[in-house]
Amino acid sequence: MRDLYNNIPPILKNFYFISFVGVLIWVLVFDKNDLITHIKLQKELNRIEEQLIFFKNKINEVEKDKNELEGNQELLEKYAREQYLMKKESEDIYIIENKENKSE
Repeated sequence: MRDLYNNIPPILKNFYFISFVGVLIWVLVFDKNDLITHIKLQKELNRIEEQLIFFKNKINEVEKDKNELEGNQELLEKYAREQYLMKKESEDIYIIENKENKSE
């Protein structure tokens, strides 16, 4: 038994080293803010930041379109006709569907 204890390297007998390793394992694995959770949260943050950039670009596009539509009556009328199928009182609208695009 004595020989087994003497074969252990001195660093593994050191109380401070053992305490440090124990705290390190606790923080990396068992703690509420462990390393795995931190990595998952960082990935989530990156995904949300990418969405933020996408939506900011989309907002800029919509504001640009809005400004163009507010300043040009003909463009506004064209947009309303194409997107919302609006028409003048004297007009009829015909919607043509291709049989190729129908999914039956």
